[in-house]
Amino acid sequence: MANVSVYNIEGKEVGSIELNDSVFGVEVNEYVVHEAVVNQLNNQRQGTQSAKTRAEVSGGGKKPWRQKGTGHARQGSTRAPQWTGGGVVFAPKPRDYSNKMNKKERRLALLSALTSKVNDQKIVVLDEFKLDEVKTKKFAEVLSNLKVDKAFVVLDGEDNSNVVLSGRNIPDVKVSAVNEINTYDVVKYDTLVVTKAAVEKLEEVYA
Repeated sequence: MANVSVYNIEGKEVGSIELNDSVFGVEVNEYVVHEAVVNQLNNQRQGTQSAKTRAEVSGGGKKPWRQKGTGHARQGSTRAPQWTGGGVVFAPKPRDYSNKMNKKERRLALLSALTSKVNDQKIVVLDEFKLDEVKTKKFAEVLSNLKVDKAFVVLDGEDNSNVVLSGRNIPDVKVSAVNEINTYDVVKYDTLVVTKAAVEKLEEVYA
C-alpha cells in the first residue's frame, strides 16, 4: 500500500494515510483511460450543427446558360457547391455523437487514473477542507499553501457548499463531490487534492 502524507489547509503535514492498492494501486491501463476520456467528450457534444445541401438552398432552378456554345463550362444550377450561395458538399447534419462504455471499463479507467496520480506523486490528501464563508481569496490561499495550481479538488460531499462556491471562480480549478468524479477530470488537472473522508468513501465504494 502507498503511504502518503496528510496536510491541513495551512499546508502543514499533520499525519499520513495508507492508500488501498485495490483503488490507488491497480495496474494502469492507458488504453481504457483514453477510451473513457474520448467517451465523455463525445457524450458532451450537442451535435446540433447543420448546413444546407444543394437540394435545400433556395433558388437555382433554372439552368444559367445553354449547355453548349457559350465558351463557359457547362452548369446546371446556380446553387451547385462551386457557386457563391450554393449548397455545401456533404453538409453536416444534426447527429448523436454519444457512445456507451461498459461499467467495468469505466471503473478500471477511473482506478487507473487515480493510480497514475499516486505514481506521479500528484495527489495531495487533506485532513479536512472547510471554509466559514464563501471567499475565493481564502480558497486560493489554501491552494497556495499546498503549492498547487491546476487542481481537481474532491470533497466527501457533506456540507461543502462554501468550498464549492469559493472555488468555482478560479481558473484551472474544479471542485467536485466524491460521488461525481470521473476519469476525464482526474486526467485533465495536474494535481488531485482529496480530503481524507473522500479517500475513505472511494475505498469503500471501489475496494
